[in-house]
Amino acid sequence: MLRTALVIGVTVVTSLLPQTPAPLPSRLADTGGGSQLIIAVAPAPGSTTGRLTWWDRWSGGWHEAGSAPARFGANGLTEGTTRTQGTSTTPTGLYGLPYAFGIRRAPAGTEYRYRRVRGDSWWCQDNASAHYNRWVDPLPADCAPGEAEHLVTYEKQYAHALLIAFNYERPVRGRGAGIFLHVNGKGATAGCVSVPERAMRAILRWADPRRRPHIAIGTEEGPLAVTRY
Repeated sequence: MLRTALVIGVTVVTSLLPQTPAPLPSRLADTGGGSQLIIAVAPAPGSTTGRLTWWDRWSGGWHEAGSAPARFGANGLTEGTTRTQGTSTTPTGLYGLPYAFGIRRAPAGTEYRYRRVRGDSWWCQDNASAHYNRWVDPLPADCAPGEAEHLVTYEKQYAHALLIAFNYERPVRGRGAGIFLHVNGKGATAGCVSVPERAMRAILRWADPRRRPHIAIGTEEGPLAVTRY
């Protein structure tokens, strides 16, 4: 009888202990199938700042490898599948990271394919162009200069960057182009995610394309909650 009471007592006490929440990647609907993941989270849809963490999966679980403050679009975040170009919103969702690029040399230890920005490097955002949402060297005749980013002019932001594959594989005209993870500028972004330069360099040294890293972008809760993606 005493033993039974002790067992019940231990069970009750154990159930009252605070439970450690599962790591954030374990609470996402999808992580892309790889063993590395970047997660950018804003407090609410209208937020322009939040937190970015990067994770490794080993021994059957996710482990945080780094963290940094993040900036988002000047008009906050919006659902990626219905985003409209030119709204200065960061698209929520889960995306691949096809390649890295930068005006400066890749940080030592970078394993990602790294494309150097040249004087004639542009990102075409012209909806009428055959090169919509693509890097071009040089600017093609069908892409208006006013509808493209001259990459070299963003000396600070594009010192180092990773392409976020939003609207990239099968571009939908008018949805948006040129969404990157890049170095902070003066404030909120035009739709990208940005972090301090030290963090961007650390991410490039950490990222291993063989482990298929993805990025998940969303809010802490609500319709745009990062756990939905």
